[in-house]
Amino acid sequence: MGNLNRSMSLAGEPPKALNTGQKLAVITGMTGMGILILQLFNLNLGNSALWLSIAILAIFAGIIWFSQAAYAHKHKGIKNDGVWFKSMSSRGVLAWMAGIALTGFYIVLYFYPQYLGLVKDGDNTGLIALFDPLSKALSGNPASQWFVYGTLYTVAILAFGAKFIWKYRHNKYEQLRTVSVMFFQTAFAFFIPEIMARLNGDLPYYDLKNMWPLNYYNFERYRINGFIDSGSVGMTMLFFGIISIFVISPFLTYKYGKRWYCSWVCGCGGLAETAGDSFRQLSDKSKFAWKVERWVVHSVVVFVTLMTTAVIYSYLGNDTSKYWLTKTMFISGVAIILTAVFAWVMIYKRDELEKDAKYGAIGYFTIIAVLIGMHFFSGSGNIFIFKAETLRSTYSFLIGSIFSGVIGTGFYPILGNRVWCRFGCPMAAILGFQQRMFSKFR
Repeated sequence: MGNLNRSMSLAGEPPKALNTGQKLAVITGMTGMGILILQLFNLNLGNSALWLSIAILAIFAGIIWFSQAAYAHKHKGIKNDGVWFKSMSSRGVLAWMAGIALTGFYIVLYFYPQYLGLVKDGDNTGLIALFDPLSKALSGNPASQWFVYGTLYTVAILAFGAKFIWKYRHNKYEQLRTVSVMFFQTAFAFFIPEIMARLNGDLPYYDLKNMWPLNYYNFERYRINGFIDSGSVGMTMLFFGIISIFVISPFLTYKYGKRWYCSWVCGCGGLAETAGDSFRQLSDKSKFAWKVERWVVHSVVVFVTLMTTAVIYSYLGNDTSKYWLTKTMFISGVAIILTAVFAWVMIYKRDELEKDAKYGAIGYFTIIAVLIGMHFFSGSGNIFIFKAETLRSTYSFLIGSIFSGVIGTGFYPILGNRVWCRFGCPMAAILGFQQRMFSKFR
């Protein structure tokens, strides 16, 4: 009678400790991580290609092995029992340690890449030098901090994607969409841009699945010049970027809802669903969080719209002999599009909007209309009061770096895996708007 289990839990007791397979998997994975961490201290390990291969394979094998040891002996079905009893998935000490480590990594990555070994006018050192052989094999160029990040990002989606597939092996839909994001990240975000850089060094880096407003930098002057200078290939990519916004995205959202991108294509959503799967229960599900989410994410949409408009406006001119698209033509086109969307929503779809959404739409439209109107009454080149570069750099720092990277990913173990997707992603907000207004899905 002393061993009688009086628990009423239908899921059984949470695991008291890791099994042998999981322990060995942790050792394997941490060996790979250890090699990468040692490189932060600029140790000369010798053959960089060999040690990088060992590190990546060890990390990948450790995650796969851990997944097999965790789920192979269990029946099919979601196994989320015990998540609130584990330090890593319940905001315990391990979660805070992981969150601080990830946040620190993102801060160094974005703002202090020299501490990772980046050398602008010489040979790389440290961690970045370890990735030089792989970068040179793909693009012919030395590694940068972004190549290191892209490689680790892809490895994380592939390895944790395999874990996700094993965990949800009873659900074909979950398996298919996970394979999809693994494919798009590996092919479109990692291999294709690197190979294209090798074939045409003047062509700007372009992740074909990453459309505006996620790639908010796509219409900056240096990229437009790069597309034009790259000939027909560059112009095709520029044209594809434009039709992605106005044709491809709305059509696919109409047919399949916003999930076509967020769940099947997007790298941010892919990382959240794979590497962030263990933290999904930490997301704030209160009504207050939902209200904050709507205001914050739509404010980001307004911000990126103003910023992009100002950036494009800044390098156009009014001389029709030099510019087929002048400042006046461009700003008039933006005003017409925004007015048409606002009028259509207010006339035909206003009943589908909550009261605060209506007030917000009217307020934001008024602000944008006033700022655009300044173009016709101001002789200065600074539309929207601030200089275009000020808007661009502010958005890049606050949204592109701090929100999407440091907070959005670094805080997975503390705030859950959907902080960026819910509160900060302008693409998710636009797709959600399109879905609600005219999609088959609501």
